[in-house]
Amino acid sequence: MDEKYAFANCQKIVLFRNNNSEVLLAKRKGEADYDGVYSFVGGKMEVGDGGILEGLKREKNEEIGEDTKIKIWPIFNTMNFFIKEDGTNMVLPHYYARYESGEIKLNEEYSDYKWVRVEKIAQFEPKVPTIGEEIEKLLRLVNLIKEEELIEI
Repeated sequence: MDEKYAFANCQKIVLFRNNNSEVLLAKRKGEADYDGVYSFVGGKMEVGDGGILEGLKREKNEEIGEDTKIKIWPIFNTMNFFIKEDGTNMVLPHYYARYESGEIKLNEEYSDYKWVRVEKIAQFEPKVPTIGEEIEKLLRLVNLIKEEELIEI
């Protein structure tokens, strides 16, 4: 692949619960750019994913467990661009998701998680700097969501 066009697509799941009043943040562990910092769950698309939803489901299963049931809205996302310390270009689509049930079981990429009240997100630290902005953008889209458009993964 020509490096001129190379980038990683790193999908993020913005998981809300309690009528969108709380959002899940997980504390990264052993990560070069944000070690010890809370972020959304999610990760890079892999060649074998077969599509966006399959990639989101794989990441959800890997990072917070197969028993955690969520509904995700794949129709719209918000975008962010990031250049990692190693120079890797990252495109980060953020997807609205709603927690349904199940115990959160973090994998080795995280050391902790918290359900943070949306109204307190500005004061919550340490977090990835764009978290508040992405939450705000996604919550502006909530009124567009039709229940039948949410897909359980």
